[in-house]
Amino acid sequence: MVHHCDMPVSDCSDVLKALADRTRQRIVKALLATDLSVNELTDQLGISQYNTSKHLKVLKSAGIVDSRAIGQRREYHIATTFRRRIEREGTTLDFGCCTFRMDQLPD
Repeated sequence: MVHHCDMPVSDCSDVLKALADRTRQRIVKALLATDLSVNELTDQLGISQYNTSKHLKVLKSAGIVDSRAIGQRREYHIATTFRRRIEREGTTLDFGCCTFRMDQLPD
């Protein structure tokens, strides 16, 4: 069965570009498990807060990650539409031209 990307091509390329980076893949994997703040991600992944914020901005603009304010802290989570897509398509996201294995993200 062939699945076609239900997102416009430009959105697909934004997602693929965002997921092409190993650090961003690690952030997505961490956020698939639980919602985390920038500091928690920084600690968990062992990267600088600056880099964590920079990568979160790319993931957010691609519609993969979103954030919410909880008091003074900002917590990041997998965006609802992206999470629904993973639930619908399973661990392999199909973009028509290629697929992305969410179950093979690096630690």
